[in-house]
Amino acid sequence: MSAPRSRRLALGVLATSALMTILDGSIVTVAMPAIQRDLRFSPAGLSWVVNAYLIAFGSLLLLAGRLGDLVGRRAMFLGGTALFTAASVLAGVAANSATLVAARFLQGVGSAAAVAVSLGILVTLFPDAAERGRAIAVFAFTGAAGAAIGQVAGGLLTDALGWHWIFLINLPIGLATIALAVRTLPADRGLGLAAGADVAGALLVTAGLVLGIYTVVTIERYGATSARTLGLGALAVALVAGFVVRQATARRPLMPLRILRSRGVAVANVVQILTVASTFAFQVLVTLYLQQVLGYDATGTGLALLPAAVVIGAVSLGVSARLNARFGERAVLLAGLVLLVAMFVLLARVPVDGRYLPDVLPVMLLAGGFGLVLPALTALGMSAARPDDAGLASGLFNTTQQLGMAFGVAVLSTLAAARTADRLALGDDRAAALTSGFHLAFAIGAGLLVVAVGLAYALLRPRTTAGADTPGAGGLSQPGARAGWVRNGSTAAGSAGEVSTS
Repeated sequence: MSAPRSRRLALGVLATSALMTILDGSIVTVAMPAIQRDLRFSPAGLSWVVNAYLIAFGSLLLLAGRLGDLVGRRAMFLGGTALFTAASVLAGVAANSATLVAARFLQGVGSAAAVAVSLGILVTLFPDAAERGRAIAVFAFTGAAGAAIGQVAGGLLTDALGWHWIFLINLPIGLATIALAVRTLPADRGLGLAAGADVAGALLVTAGLVLGIYTVVTIERYGATSARTLGLGALAVALVAGFVVRQATARRPLMPLRILRSRGVAVANVVQILTVASTFAFQVLVTLYLQQVLGYDATGTGLALLPAAVVIGAVSLGVSARLNARFGERAVLLAGLVLLVAMFVLLARVPVDGRYLPDVLPVMLLAGGFGLVLPALTALGMSAARPDDAGLASGLFNTTQQLGMAFGVAVLSTLAAARTADRLALGDDRAAALTSGFHLAFAIGAGLLVVAVGLAYALLRPRTTAGADTPGAGGLSQPGARAGWVRNGSTAAGSAGEVSTS
């Protein structure tokens, strides 16, 4: 097998694994009513079908990324994919609610292990800047469009075969991914556990992230200003702060703080949190608008969202790499963010009696801005990674993505639900009250994106030479051949439940 073909197949394996993971986060959302009926979940218990996955996935990414550097990224990828596939089968045959929640947690663990090292493998597979830019565009497409595709597939599978198949479909895909990964992914021995087995740091960051994500996803139940939420949030912050102190003093830190010395890497991760907080909340809330206000069914909702997936895919795969190479990632990132701001401005004005062509379709087309944003952010998020830190940088980038998802969906859905309750108390009919709640959430989403634009414009400097932002020797140069400069809506069900009952 020729080297170029082998690298392309390896990229396909990584992209397929990421797509499977992201699809699993969104495909379950449209099947929630059927799952609730069959397994007799309570409304509160139902949210843990998605929250169990989110907590395991989001909190273990950083640890899994570093372990990939230590024990070998290929071994970590294969182990994570195998665990995810086995847990999917367990979820598909689950006969009670406890089994399904446990299986979803194990799916999250497997996803974290596989996804955390994927970008690290990718950037070592494609050392040439131009090739890496195209590879990142392909990988980013799986993240940007996978969630929308998952909702279409979830609706079709649930209606045609039953909800069990949204999990069982992962068996053949997972087995094929493992078989191809063994043949195509480069073998690496890793640095060895002695090179960075910071047990205390691992316990601090994992406990802090688990507690932090748990606190965020339960905001809708307990309230953002409740003593419980504030107390757990403060404890989570203290644990993460302890982790940072530990990394500054440990002889073999889990996450060497040098990775954050690059302004591009640090700002890219902050911008990503703001961006995905808005865009993944958009996916959940626009789904609720289509179903609860306009009366779409599950399949119709998935098809209504399909243009967003198509345009994101076309932008990610067709033009983003060339635009990044010609104009630089900073300029492309800013352009994509501006398109997303315009999308949210339109959403903040959608009417109660909206029609698809004039009111919804333009929003779906403007979602193409995410196809510009995510590849640029991905390139920046990996820009300062040395070869032996690539798994860590990948885990960090995916961790901030998950934190953004959890924060955005939980907080914006809570605010939408509160506004809806207020409008119902004032005598509005249900559709008008729901729409008012969505308007508030979309307006706040626009505000978050405006902040992201400001940070990117003010703090990300255009490069004068390729890789100029990368500090120190040995860093992986950024994609782009010339001067110039990015699942799952996992908390969707819990959010949907809160808004729908307001």
